[in-house]
Amino acid sequence: MLLENKVAIITGAGRGIGKSIALKLASEGCAIAFTDVALTDEVEKTRQEVETLGVVCKAYVSNAADFEQAHQVVEQVIKDFGHLDILVNNAGITRDTLLLRMTEQQWDDVIAVNLKSVFNFIHAVTPIFMRQHAGSIISMSSIVGLQGNAGQSNYAASKAGIIALTKSAAKELGARGIRVNAIAPGFIVSDMTNQIPEDIRNEYMKQIPLRRGGTTEEVANVALFLASDLASYVSGQVIQVDGALA
Repeated sequence: MLLENKVAIITGAGRGIGKSIALKLASEGCAIAFTDVALTDEVEKTRQEVETLGVVCKAYVSNAADFEQAHQVVEQVIKDFGHLDILVNNAGITRDTLLLRMTEQQWDDVIAVNLKSVFNFIHAVTPIFMRQHAGSIISMSSIVGLQGNAGQSNYAASKAGIIALTKSAAKELGARGIRVNAIAPGFIVSDMTNQIPEDIRNEYMKQIPLRRGGTTEEVANVALFLASDLASYVSGQVIQVDGALA
């Protein structure tokens, strides 16, 4: 029980990587507060699955890109759970297209949801973590943020921004015992990647030295490490979970 009596906020955890992280942290005793843009049947199913692991789990409606909503959710979590120990910034979207065809709205939407949301929630939890001289902040970047990708200039820029924000925040907050790290997944098998035509997926797999896509649980395993005291001297780092692709 690496996270017994701990409380985590995970943004955008109704499905995919966020859901796997919620389940993984809960399996180690962590109470879970997670956000999504709407309380859908899928979100409720996730909440129920987490609760079967014997921890308290609450879902909150929140647009992570909205500064005020982020702060309101954090305040409500403190009221509901009494304390907070871990923040996982997972909310994200894609609006892929070539740069010359990209609209201003497509750029703004991705930067707001993927990058501004990370600032919003870090800003909201920092006073809490500073008062208790402890806290772990984990943000989901991407290998695209390290090496770029054609057709994803907005997504790559947002994920690169997360890396810079992570390293800067780690330097600012380290003296208060707060650790700040990022995870950079590569090709992770999910609902999103399953929409890619099979022939293109197969070609992509050939570029991965491990010759397969990763799983959401493999990303969650790294999040568990960073959230726990196993990573007590790890901060300001970007851990790639990509099968040696980048």
